[in-house]
Amino acid sequence: MNDWHVLVVEDDPDGQEVVERILRYHRIDAHLASDGESAVEQLTQNVYTLVIIDLALPNMNGWELLKFIKSQPTLAATPCIAVTAFHSAEVAVKALQAGFSAYFPKPLDATSFVRELENVMGG
Repeated sequence: MNDWHVLVVEDDPDGQEVVERILRYHRIDAHLASDGESAVEQLTQNVYTLVIIDLALPNMNGWELLKFIKSQPTLAATPCIAVTAFHSAEVAVKALQAGFSAYFPKPLDATSFVRELENVMGG
């Protein structure tokens, strides 16, 4: 996990801090974007191991950001993780069907979150 470079796309400062603290505790390099547009900019300038995306982002939402990532040949294989405060079983299924590698409702459980990230990354 020490060689991971994760982009966290979250518009809520508290949500950013929670995910960033979890990742940094596990010595995972975390970069932040507060909306889809700045995430696109960062994704075109840097290489990330995985992207954690809040589904309810302003302007370009998490679903649209996922579509962008999957449409780019250089980014399409990058695992994307969905997080949302608007959890339902239907949203979870829809997220996985749309191409997210994993789905987490907020508030995040730090232990299962990191364990699932390891599973997604094949570790």
